[in-house]
Amino acid sequence: MFEKTFKALGAPVRRDILNLLKKGKMSAGDIASHFDMSQATVSYHLSLLKDAGLICEEKDKNFIFYQINASVFEEMLCYFKSFIGGNEDVEK
Repeated sequence: MFEKTFKALGAPVRRDILNLLKKGKMSAGDIASHFDMSQATVSYHLSLLKDAGLICEEKDKNFIFYQINASVFEEMLCYFKSFIGGNEDVEK
C-alpha cells in the first residue's frame, strides 16, 4: 500500500527535502542549494519523492516548483491510526 512512500522516507536527505518544502514551494535549484550534492542527485531524490506521491510539481515558464502533497501524509496518518482503533475503514 505505502511501499514507495516508506522507501522514499527511508533516506535522511529525502526527509530533509520534505522539511525544506514545509516552508512552501521551491525550485530544484533552491532545494539543491541546501545540500552538498550535484543537481542530478537532487533531481533523483525529487523523482523518488514525486513517484511516491509525497511531493508534486508545478511548472511555471522555464521553472519547476516542488511542494508537499499533504493528501498522502493524511492517508498515512489514517493508516497508522487504524492500528490503535481509530479508523476501521482503512484497507488491511
